Amino acid sequence: MSALQTEVDRRRTFAIIAHPDAGKTTLTEKLLLFGGAIQMAGEVKARGDRRRARSDWMKVEQERGISVASSVMTFEYEKRMFNLLDTPGHEDFSEDTYRVLTAVDSAIMVLDGAKGIEGQTRKLFEVCRLRDMPVTTFINKLDRESMDPFELLDVIEQQLALDVTPATWPIGMGRDFKGCYDLINDRLILIEKTKNDLPDDGLVCQGVDDPQLDNLLPENLLEKLREDVAMVRELCPEFDPQAYLDGTMTPVYFGSAINNFGVRELLEGIGNRSPIPSSFKTTGREVTPYDNKVSGFVFKIQANMDPKHRDRIAFFRLVSGKFKRGMKLKLVRDGKLVNLHNPVMFMAQDRELAETAWPGDIFGIPNHGNLRIGDSLTEGEELRFTGIPNFAPEYIQTVRPEDPMKAKHLGRALQQLAEEGAARVFKPTIGSEWFVGVVGMLQFDVMGDRIRTEYDVPCRFEATSLYTAVWVECDDKFKLKAFIDGNKANMAEDHSGSPVFLARNAWRLDKARDDNPDIRFLKTKEQLV
Repeated sequence: MSALQTEVDRRRTFAIIAHPDAGKTTLTEKLLLFGGAIQMAGEVKARGDRRRARSDWMKVEQERGISVASSVMTFEYEKRMFNLLDTPGHEDFSEDTYRVLTAVDSAIMVLDGAKGIEGQTRKLFEVCRLRDMPVTTFINKLDRESMDPFELLDVIEQQLALDVTPATWPIGMGRDFKGCYDLINDRLILIEKTKNDLPDDGLVCQGVDDPQLDNLLPENLLEKLREDVAMVRELCPEFDPQAYLDGTMTPVYFGSAINNFGVRELLEGIGNRSPIPSSFKTTGREVTPYDNKVSGFVFKIQANMDPKHRDRIAFFRLVSGKFKRGMKLKLVRDGKLVNLHNPVMFMAQDRELAETAWPGDIFGIPNHGNLRIGDSLTEGEELRFTGIPNFAPEYIQTVRPEDPMKAKHLGRALQQLAEEGAARVFKPTIGSEWFVGVVGMLQFDVMGDRIRTEYDVPCRFEATSLYTAVWVECDDKFKLKAFIDGNKANMAEDHSGSPVFLARNAWRLDKARDDNPDIRFLKTKEQLV
């Protein structure tokens, strides 16, 4: 077996999706703990610099206690290499999550045991379904009073139209939560009393009827466990690897991330059953991870990860070939060569030089604005990966600096944040003001915080009368120019120079469409990567 095949086969690249407060960030940190990437289990609740989980590194995240940017963490566990992408839970940042899901091969869906499927969970799952992505379910917070496990399975099955197959089964809940039974390995795993200790490997049993269980569990809980396991094996289908890979079946794990419980079983399940790095479609052909030539795409830009330097990191998914530091890759968008002399691997905001990388890996490319979301880098072939969309904004406001002398500084900050994908930024053809468009209102607050703290430009957002902003395209460049010239009062450019039509209301947008049948008005703009 070649080195390329060996390295591809041992990699797992996955994202964690969840509704806010389901415990996603806590689970992320505990996966890192089991993977040996961090040394202390209590970092989520620790004081000082450790107060927030390692994956929530942005200043605004630490102040507000929410995840608003996706983070990448790479770690090794039992000879497998994991690339974990933590995503924003808040629905106002769903576009960032959507982009992340284009760069992974599977997902973990985290549910709060007391709440089941919540609105944002359903939305994110639908994104996974569009890509037929394998999803593993982790039902969290069993240390609190929760819904009945069978009811939770039924909710998943009915609301998401998924076959469910439990991999573990809870023993009690809330104060009576004692642990789980590992249905795959016939293990009894009991919860530890302290939050800082990792659970042991569990007791290997000869099924739930093993007499040694009588000495380990209260009679009432043991009787219920035996009844439940018998029902599970009768009512639920056996795990079907192909159905899981096709995205039609989800294995379900139960646990309590805050108590480090159920996390190891989840990690082992991801390692043993989730897919290896997959093939990706381009406009010309499908690229497999076993192709020898290097290729990949940028799915995210993050500015100012290091507050001491005005840095910009392009998050790059390697699709094929063995990457070595110092390689020169072709930027397909403009044909120029990019010298990758200091690529970095991530551990939240911590980073180290990436000497080599293999298909499935995510690494960062420091740059000064020459890379954009959607860019393809190759060893020479004209490959444009497909699948990363831009969305028209739901809300639009103007933004002005509190100090008029800092108008240019504000413009630069807005340009960088737009290239990062944090929001849409539009410069009208007429006038000097800036319009900012977002999918969720909370993005305005976060942008204001970041512009103030990262760029030292206090600013204020103000409401506008704009209804929407949509991209305009036409196969005939002369007709497009005539449309733009004839509608200057309603035109703007986005950060990449693409023309945008600003509509004051739905009637104006409909009229513009009716009057210009050759012009395409786009609410979603595909970025050819």
